[in-house]
Amino acid sequence: MASLFSLAGQTALVTGASRGLGRAIAVALAQAGATVLCASSSANGSNDTVAAIKEAGGKAGALAADLSSEAAVEQLAAQALAQGPVHILVNCGGTIFRAPAHQFPMNEWHKVMAVNLDAAFLLSQRLGAEMIKRKQGKIINIASMLSYSGGITVPAYTASKHAIAGVTKALANEWAQHNIQVNAIAPGYFSTDNTAALQADTARNAAITARIPAGRWGEPEDLAGAAVFLASNAANYVNGHVLAVDGGWLAR
Repeated sequence: MASLFSLAGQTALVTGASRGLGRAIAVALAQAGATVLCASSSANGSNDTVAAIKEAGGKAGALAADLSSEAAVEQLAAQALAQGPVHILVNCGGTIFRAPAHQFPMNEWHKVMAVNLDAAFLLSQRLGAEMIKRKQGKIINIASMLSYSGGITVPAYTASKHAIAGVTKALANEWAQHNIQVNAIAPGYFSTDNTAALQADTARNAAITARIPAGRWGEPEDLAGAAVFLASNAANYVNGHVLAVDGGWLAR
C-alpha cells in the first residue's frame, strides 16, 4: 500500500515554494521521494526550502520567475523541462490585494489575475503538452475557500480562485484520456503571509475560528497528505476534483 503514495523517480515543479503552503508542499513531495524544482518570485527565494529538503536527504533545485510576467512564466516552463520530464506540477504561487470593490485598482486586478490564474494555466499548458506525449502526469492547482464564496474586499482574488476551480475541471475533461489527473486543493483558513491581515483583525479572526469545527486555523503542514495523495498513483482515478482541506469550515 505504501508504494501507492511513493513519488520515487518523479520530478515535481512547485511554484510559490519559498514559504507557506508552497514550501510545505515542496517538502512533502520530496519526503515522498520526488525531486522537487522549487520556484519563487526572486532568484534566491527558494534557497531555504531547497536546503531544508537536501538536509533531510531529499533532492531539490531552485528556479525563479515573476508569475505576473507571461514571458517569465514561459521561461520557467522551459527551464523546468530542460532538466528532464516534469511529472508533477503544483501551481501554488499566488498573490492577494485587499480593497473595497468600488475602489479596487485595475492594475492590482490584472496583477492578481496574472499571478493566480494566467500563470497557472500557462504552466499547465506548457508542461501538460509534454505530459500528453508521455501519457502520464499530475497537475495540482491551489484553489481556496473563496472558490466557493465571495469574501470581503478581495474581488480579484475571489475571481481568480473561482476560475482556478473551473480551469481544473476543464483540463481534467480534456486530459483524462491521456492519463493526466488535474485536481485542486482548496485550503481553508491557514496561518500564512496571505492571511496576515485576517489574523491581525481580532473580530474577523474570532469569527473565522468559531466557524471551523477543528477549532483552529490550519498550519501549512496540514496540506502535506493531500498534496502527496493527489500527486501519487493513489489518485489515478481522481480527476477534476477540488479537495477542501479546511478543518470542516465548509461543513459548518
